[in-house]
Amino acid sequence: MPPDICLIEDDPIMGESLRERLVLEGFTVDWCESGTHALELLKRRDYDAVVSDIRLPDIPGDELFRRMVSDPETRMPPTVFITGYGTVESAVELLKLGAADYLTKPLDPRALVQKLRELCREHRPTANGQEPLGLSPAMQRLAAKLPAIARHVETPVLIAGESGSGKEVVAHRIHDLTDVDQPFVAVNCAAVPENLIEAELFGHEKGAFTGAGRSHRGLFEQADGGLLFLDEIGDMPLPMQAKLLRAIQERVITRIGADEPVSVRFRLVCATHQDLADLVRAGRFREDLYYRINVIQLLVPPLRERPEDILWLAERFVAKHAEVYPAERKRLGNSARKALLAHRWPGNVRELQHAVERACIMAPGPIIEAPDLFPEGQIGPRPRDPSLGAVREANEREYILRALESHGWRMAETASTLGISRKTLWQKMKRMDIQRP
Repeated sequence: MPPDICLIEDDPIMGESLRERLVLEGFTVDWCESGTHALELLKRRDYDAVVSDIRLPDIPGDELFRRMVSDPETRMPPTVFITGYGTVESAVELLKLGAADYLTKPLDPRALVQKLRELCREHRPTANGQEPLGLSPAMQRLAAKLPAIARHVETPVLIAGESGSGKEVVAHRIHDLTDVDQPFVAVNCAAVPENLIEAELFGHEKGAFTGAGRSHRGLFEQADGGLLFLDEIGDMPLPMQAKLLRAIQERVITRIGADEPVSVRFRLVCATHQDLADLVRAGRFREDLYYRINVIQLLVPPLRERPEDILWLAERFVAKHAEVYPAERKRLGNSARKALLAHRWPGNVRELQHAVERACIMAPGPIIEAPDLFPEGQIGPRPRDPSLGAVREANEREYILRALESHGWRMAETASTLGISRKTLWQKMKRMDIQRP
């Protein structure tokens, strides 16, 4: 689940700006405009961090922090204060009382985000410091399912989604949540020639066939104790599917040219961009194998259906390029951001990654603009820009939905957090077509 932040800021412009930035960066944010409201929330919820202005209308920041520390009912997450030049001394005193840090105005949002990520990793040690799979609701819901799935190592998982949408990333996350120290072994079934796939999966003994100059451990043996990821399982040749089914069911394989079977234990995760049920009906995929691997199915949506992730992913690809090539440090310009959002991304995340990598290498200056991303001008037709009211309505709907989910759809508690009445919350839900799942 995304980290939970309690934001305490009475300035409506700054508060709204910070809330939107933190939500964009993958946090869940409860925004309070008074210290009194914040103290009420801190008694009911376990936040990962608190961000508070040191100047508040009802309680000064130092007094608020002292109440947080002294009240046994208040849950004490790491706290970062925002201070102006005239209140730096107060902020330093708060550090002595146990505050995590302070940032001065004018506030650098990037520094705040970085600080919060560090604090949330420390506050949530079980999260392994992992970044979210995405900012979109669909990817956050998908990520929330994975810890429970990871605990059941004997249960196969089938990940469906278009090519390049990030299926292997999900498989890696399952592996990391299971046991990051064990092997992760992946093979693309469509990329291995049919006459070699048996030797690749099960291994072979020396001299088993022409060219087998030495013994070879297959992927099943290499994955022993870890995770075996069979990508594009729908392209597995029919003759191999029976042998694969036996290996999955019995956890035993036999190398080509060997007499003795070998016991293996592994977690199986498969992925496909095809509809396996259609392949079964067409006689191209074994029905018994289909039901054996399709115990838990996860769907990774295409990138065009989760536009919230486009800029978030692009920024990370730019940052990763800068880590490897510091001399080529770049940032996205306004025209690049608009072009990224306008493109349909038929190649999904893989296409986005390649476009950003190319731009980082080829852009003549430090700013990446649209022609650097799409030098041929092949940008999909841009939809008509929505009105400001439509954008505000969409953001409000998403924020209310997240608040409802974080409070287990309890209306009174959610309304209190949002600072509105239950009736107003109900009216907004009706108008925005928000329905309890």
